[in-house]
Amino acid sequence: MAKMNFGGVQENVVTRKEFPVKKALATLENETLAVIGYGIQGPGQALNLKDNGFNVIVGQRKNSKSWDKAVEDGWMPGKNLFEIEEACIKGTIILYLLSDAGQIEQWPLVKKHLSKGKALCFSHGFGATYSERTGIVPPKDIDVILVAPKGSGTSLRRFFLENRGLNSSYAIFQDASGKAFERVVSIGVGVGSGYLFETTFKKEVYSDLTGERGTLMGAIQGLFAAQYQILRENGHSPSEAFNETVEELTQSLMPLVAENGMDWMYANCSTTAQRGALDWWRKFRDATIPVFKELYREVALGNEAQLSIDSNSKENYREGLESELAELRNSEMWKTGQTVRSLRPERDRQ
Repeated sequence: MAKMNFGGVQENVVTRKEFPVKKALATLENETLAVIGYGIQGPGQALNLKDNGFNVIVGQRKNSKSWDKAVEDGWMPGKNLFEIEEACIKGTIILYLLSDAGQIEQWPLVKKHLSKGKALCFSHGFGATYSERTGIVPPKDIDVILVAPKGSGTSLRRFFLENRGLNSSYAIFQDASGKAFERVVSIGVGVGSGYLFETTFKKEVYSDLTGERGTLMGAIQGLFAAQYQILRENGHSPSEAFNETVEELTQSLMPLVAENGMDWMYANCSTTAQRGALDWWRKFRDATIPVFKELYREVALGNEAQLSIDSNSKENYREGLESELAELRNSEMWKTGQTVRSLRPERDRQ
């Protein structure tokens, strides 16, 4: 672990230079990593660990789309693909990667196989942080750790195949064995993290829920929709409105920000764009700070967690979700986006 300066603040980080895959493999050479769940994060983490040489098995419900996907990805029933309970029995480190609702549902089954000395690894602090709402209270004689890639499982796998890394946070909730740090860092390196930065379970879930509802997903869709609407109301074509709202940002400007930062992106745009951006960004910040304050307060109070639990536990959750996603998919803006993507050169399509 090293100390690094982030904007004048010292933080604990772990890089693959000081903790390479070889060291991680040696640390976990006698461990069986059981990835429970093969939905959003499961495939990327399981496949990356497997390709890095770790002893990995997958636990998933039979007769499900996720089970079939695991088989398509090369996992073999009875060899390294099992029902959830059998995988929990075989695993010494349980990577609990079911959805938050799925974790609540399966917890009684998983908990009874968390014998002394094992480790329970999360990729989200939700279940343990909101334990009074989820009922997820790990036994005291196991390690409880967290590796949270800062992106989707799809991106984690894609970056791995491109020999890149997706940054992850790590946290230790319980160190019963005295080797929780070595375990969590080894898993973080194994799943393909670019570097690992230290956090806590509570901070991870607070920042994650805020980010998902904010700049990562909710706020960005809201900004897209507002700007697109104003352009359309003022006579701009769907193509022009979409390109100026979404396409230029995602295909041209954000890659520049990722490469060298916002100031560098500004410096490499026209002087007219620079002036306007510098004049207006604070107005958008000041307009949205009250919304973010409200959002963070709701996350900290547990209200957002309860809304998620209540919604995800409904029998018709999937039908309701599809209806809401269809509203986005069938909007003029995203129908236009579908056409715009189809017109990109073949090599640029994802």
